[in-house]
Amino acid sequence: MTAMEKNHGRSTVLSHAPLREARTTRARRSWISRGLVAGLGVAAFMVSATGCATSNSFADQYADGSTKNYIAGNGTVVEIPVNNRGEPITFAGITEYGKPLSSTDYDGDVVVVNFWYAACPPCRAEAADLEALHQEYQDEGVAFVGVNVRDQADTAVAFAEKFGVTYPSVIDITDSAVQLAFAGQVSPNAVPTTIVVDREGRAAARITGRAEKSILNSLITTVLAETP
Repeated sequence: MTAMEKNHGRSTVLSHAPLREARTTRARRSWISRGLVAGLGVAAFMVSATGCATSNSFADQYADGSTKNYIAGNGTVVEIPVNNRGEPITFAGITEYGKPLSSTDYDGDVVVVNFWYAACPPCRAEAADLEALHQEYQDEGVAFVGVNVRDQADTAVAFAEKFGVTYPSVIDITDSAVQLAFAGQVSPNAVPTTIVVDREGRAAARITGRAEKSILNSLITTVLAETP
């Protein structure tokens, strides 16, 4: 289509191309503007999600890119000198077999406390080693106690039967009472975590992550050799 314009008595044909170009330019600017807003919205969501993850050490470990759904430790070993150990740790709960268990049941013993749950791959990997050490030391004043942080009793029983674990585990999913009892100097902030408690009920060592048999054995013998 064209438009006629009088110019010094002559007729001139004017094209509508400039008008279409102007409209196209405005449309592009509008599209770009909407794209930027949408992009900023996505970026804000990503920052928000990342912020939630980085503000929580548990979430950080979950975000390692795997789908194993466990909080992985890095195998760090902490030993606490006798003079630097905190107050005795007391705890109690109900085992997977419905029996009451208390730290007072082990007064005077060295106690190895393992925090775990059934679907955790390193928990499965270390189960046989923990049981072997339990069998080796059970007549020498060393007791093993599991603390299941996620499962119901039937799942814990199935795990014990599958992996041949004979020592008891407290089911701690309801109120996390045992986990809270250990919070502080040797918090079980990863799964699995294994804590060696001395004869006075004080935390003496901690392994964050899978407990290597030789390392745990060394920690047990060290604490066991201490003068009561």
